[in-house]
Amino acid sequence: MKSSRLLSILLLLQNRDRMPAAELAERLEVSVRTVYRDVESLSAAGVPVYAERGRHGGIRLLPGYRTDVTGLTADEARALFVLAAGDTHSALGLDAALGSALRKVMAALPAPHRPAAEATGRRILVDPVRWMPGPGPTGELGELQDAVFTDRRLRLRYRHSGTTRPRAYTVDPYGLVAKAGVWYLVADHRGRPRLYRADRTEAVTVLDDPVRRRPGVELADAWDVLRREVEQRPAGLHVTALVRRTRLEMLLRILGRFVTGPPGDGDPATVEFAFPDPRGARSLLAYGPDVEVVAPQEVRDDLARMAAAVVRQYERQGEEVPSPGGTRRPGTPRTGAHPAS
Repeated sequence: MKSSRLLSILLLLQNRDRMPAAELAERLEVSVRTVYRDVESLSAAGVPVYAERGRHGGIRLLPGYRTDVTGLTADEARALFVLAAGDTHSALGLDAALGSALRKVMAALPAPHRPAAEATGRRILVDPVRWMPGPGPTGELGELQDAVFTDRRLRLRYRHSGTTRPRAYTVDPYGLVAKAGVWYLVADHRGRPRLYRADRTEAVTVLDDPVRRRPGVELADAWDVLRREVEQRPAGLHVTALVRRTRLEMLLRILGRFVTGPPGDGDPATVEFAFPDPRGARSLLAYGPDVEVVAPQEVRDDLARMAAAVVRQYERQGEEVPSPGGTRRPGTPRTGAHPAS
């Protein structure tokens, strides 16, 4: 592994003007003495590397020295080209830059690794967008990106889920996160971390004020806190339902995040759910008679009221309803109506 370590030292020094031996040792998980021996080996091989003593000393390359060696293995090259298979870079306007960067990497790769890297781009496709429900538009993603990269505060007009009127916020952004095809802004609001979906952002103003982040907190730290809050949010409603086997696979694919355990073996199968509130259980109505809630009784009653409202909506006769051309026609069933809540 010494040759790999020597190459790692060379690449690290190319990206930094100077690195303390202790930092190199920590990065490479070796002793400081081993780092100095490796530096001597590089020097003996003709690399202009030297050590500076003193308080501000460290390991340095001769100014201006560069090498075209990438040090990439075949698997590392494949990993880079898998990155180009998604649409994350396109959403940020960086797809052209990524293509240019990968062409440069391809030119610098050792010849034996190039076919594997090229094949990866043709044989691996990453589509991060879920089948159902698909994410909405990316909203003001460009403006959010500008604020993140320029370290400026933001003023947002943001519409929360289940509301029709936006609210105004002044936030300090840490960065953007793409999760399952949905973009989120991670930012502090009044010193506390908050999560904002880009597709619910109706207006963004980049302020002149510099961002005010909490000391020592990075994007990954803030995201980890917010992610755990969402994943560990206690469920407010436990529901037991019977699901016909013919619909079980689809139900698990769409509502699997609410299922608390493996389904039963029978037909219909017993499935346990944990919904955040009673409105979440109403999603089971989409499966019609293939799903029956057996407990609790208040959920059964709520679903019965909803189903009865839908029946009444479609049984109305003799009323004027909108036609496709905008006029109203009597005596035709309603279309496109939403059940009362």
